[in-house]
Order: sequence, then C-alpha cells, then structure tokens
Amino acid sequence: MRAISESVSDDAHIAAAARDARCPEVAVLVPCRNEARTVERVVTESIAALPDCRVYVYDNGSTDGTSEIARAAGATVRREERPGKGGVVRRMFAEIEADVYVLVDGDATYDVKSAPRLVATLLENDLDMVTAVREEEGREGAYRRGHRTGKHAFNWLLGTLFGKEPADVFSGYRAFSRRFVKSFPASSHGFEIETEMTVHALEQRFPTSEIRTPYFERYEGSSSKLSTYRDGLRVLLMTIVLFKDQRPLAFFGIISGMFALIGLALGGSVVLEYMETGLVPRFPTAILATGLMILAFLSLACGLILDSVARGRRESKRLAYLAQCVRR
Repeated sequence: MRAISESVSDDAHIAAAARDARCPEVAVLVPCRNEARTVERVVTESIAALPDCRVYVYDNGSTDGTSEIARAAGATVRREERPGKGGVVRRMFAEIEADVYVLVDGDATYDVKSAPRLVATLLENDLDMVTAVREEEGREGAYRRGHRTGKHAFNWLLGTLFGKEPADVFSGYRAFSRRFVKSFPASSHGFEIETEMTVHALEQRFPTSEIRTPYFERYEGSSSKLSTYRDGLRVLLMTIVLFKDQRPLAFFGIISGMFALIGLALGGSVVLEYMETGLVPRFPTAILATGLMILAFLSLACGLILDSVARGRRESKRLAYLAQCVRR
C-alpha cells in the first residue's frame, strides 16, 4: 500500500509539473498615474487577451480615481507614492511572482491585443525579453512632436555605444522571463527605465526579440506625463552613466585620448623648440601640456581598474540570472 501511495504521489507531482509547464503564470504589470480615462480598457483588454493572467495596476499617486476604476475592472491594485516610472517598475519586479511578465503602460496607446504574440514569442523561443516595436500605421498623431526623431537618435546612440541598435529603445510594452525580472538591478527613477532594460539585456547578452505592434494616439482628455526635453536629458545622462558603468575602459579611454591629443598638440611645438634651441621659452604651455598628459594617463589607469570592477559586477548579475534558471 505504501508503494502504491508513493507512486500516486509521484504521479500527482509529475502531473502538476506538466500542468505548470503547459500553463505558465502570466502577470500583466500596469504602471500608471492619473489614467482614469484609459486604465479600464487596458485592464479589460489584458484579461480578454490573456484569460489566465493576473493584472497588477500600480497607482503612482493618482488623484483622479484610477485605483478604483482599475479595481472594479478586475485588477489587483497597489500604490507607490514616490513619483517616477522607474521606481514603480523596480517595486513591481521585486513584489510580483510569475513565470512571464508583460509590462504595458496604462494610457491605452499600446495594442494590448498583441500580448499573446509577445508571450508566445517569449515562451516558444525561450527568450528573456520581447520588445513591442511601435508602428503608427498612418496615425501621425501617435507620436508627439520631436519624439520620433529622438527615438531614432537614441536607437543609434545605443547601437554605437553597446554594439547593437534596438528598433525601439523607448517602448514601454515588453514581455519578460522570470530570469530577467529577478536579476534586473533597476536603478532608474523615471522614464529612463526602458533604456536601462535594453542596456541590461545587451550587456548580459540575453536572448531577446522584437515584434511590431500598432501604436495609437492618446484618448482625448488624457495627457502624457513625459516631458520631452527634461526626460530626454535624463535618458541621455542615464545612457552616459550606463556606458561608464558597463564599459569603463572605453569610457575613460575616450577621455584619456582627448587629453592626450590636446596635450600633444600644445606640447609638440614646445618639444621641437627645445630640440632645436635647448630652451623652453613657453613655460605655461609646457606646464599645461604636461598636466594634460598626466590626466591622460590617470584616466587610462582609472579605466583599467574600473574595467576589472565592471567584470566582477557582470559576473554577479550572471550568477543571479543563473540562480533563477535553476529555480525554474
């Protein structure tokens, strides 16, 4: 009897494991602030597109009843009072337990009906991130003035600095594996969080993909929280900081090269005069050139030291990623 009981128990565990493998737990994460006009549609369409999912709406200090509307639509609502999308996403990733995560904004500009394609692409190819590349499809008003140019400029910048150009670095519509979410050291406060996600995937060489989805205009009466110039500057600064942190040898090597070129340009003529006359008539120029060359060597030394530190950080992130692979 005991053997039969153990056999039945083993069969039950195997069946449960098979069921879990067939039906991964999907969490739809919706960060939003003052999206009362649109959050209901995002929640209901998410549930319709992914019937077995759980929708989590994180209300980032709304004052227009967003929480109540989202809760009535069927979402689990939590609040994050500290302003900034990056902080909201950081908390979401820490608190929510799932196998697959779909991140989408609460402004109804993304095509939530495409969520099954994102999830299927992620699972069928065992990927860690699938990005929805926004396609206007004739809707010229979907992007605000200057945003289209800014998107292409930052796509090019990331491709130049990190070796692979994304199709839409600013897309807020993505699907992630648990491995990605639980090993992602989010540090952004605002809308630069998408840039940080992209760079993290590039530097860790995670398997990723991109699919094209429709992108819609905002509802009338719904306003964007994105400030074109302020947030654009913050994204640029974040990109520079990430480049410094992830590739310090290249970052400080560029600075070292700039100091060295200026030092050589100023000091070259001084050295030639000394070789011809044995005199150094321009002491200020000679001192300045010497100082610049010293700075060049110091910058290069900083790059070499920090490159070892960055390698250790990459290994730590990799170990955190592999720990999630084992758990899975």
